[in-house]
Amino acid sequence: MTFEAAPTRIAVILPCYNEAAAIAGTVAAFRAALPDAVVYVYDNNSTDGTPAVAEAAGAIVRTERMQGKGHVVRRMFADVEADVYVMADGDATYDASAAPEMVRLLVEERLDMVVGARKSEVEAAYRRGHRLGNRLLTGILARIFGRTFSDILSGYRVFSRRFVKSFPVLSEGFEIETEISVHALELRMPVAEIVTAYGARPEGSASKLSTYRDGWRILNTILTLFRIERPVVYFGVVGAALAALAVILAIPLAITYAQTGLVPRMPTALLSTGLMILAFLNGFCGIILDTVVRGRREVRRLAYLALPAPGAGGESRARA
Repeated sequence: MTFEAAPTRIAVILPCYNEAAAIAGTVAAFRAALPDAVVYVYDNNSTDGTPAVAEAAGAIVRTERMQGKGHVVRRMFADVEADVYVMADGDATYDASAAPEMVRLLVEERLDMVVGARKSEVEAAYRRGHRLGNRLLTGILARIFGRTFSDILSGYRVFSRRFVKSFPVLSEGFEIETEISVHALELRMPVAEIVTAYGARPEGSASKLSTYRDGWRILNTILTLFRIERPVVYFGVVGAALAALAVILAIPLAITYAQTGLVPRMPTALLSTGLMILAFLNGFCGIILDTVVRGRREVRRLAYLALPAPGAGGESRARA
């Protein structure tokens, strides 16, 4: 009996919004790097002719009307059928030649995600504010979840089918990369990261990112996920702060009571008592919600395990 490996279906998925100046080059680069892959361009209400340019370059073009990268990624993950998914931006900044190595690493080591950590030799390609923000947010994520990637905001990633089909995309905009990273960390998925080149946009192409607005949205996403995924710590910190404030307010009252047997500042006593009650309520909320989170995590894990690992679904076919 001999064994024949099943072919791996690869899909390149490119979310796009007004990238007419760069999308043709991006499609051509990925078609050259992965000649057996199918390239999909998901247009997000472009007004500069991006869909026509992408189609002329050889991509399959589809449309997502709800504005925001998170909405586009949700649609791509739901609609596209493949074994391996290569996601990048349509602005020609990511190095398509690194895709074969990323795909090889994912399949051979049976990983669920490979992140292309950006390294740029061009200052204009990766602005200083974005570098600082990326390091700050990466550090926050590491503090909260214990481990992280060196570039959590990279849009260049390779996914397994079981990651894509078990990931409930909730984000709407550019915070989607953060949600993807947290999802992988929370389910303890096997992942890897390799350094890839990151270039400047071609002439005529403009960035859609806003350093402060998108940075705030990403930070808010991290804190929201912290509250959802680590309720004991989150509500425990709030409860501890309220309890400490209650004790600080109560100390002078206790001293006065010990000396005179009276409580002259009744409003302060009521405030201190109320704060301590709130502190205990926060603690109990954290404990109860932690039980709910564990149940949700088990359900997500089971949905993830229902799909085969990369290369295992049709890993080998018996042939007499």
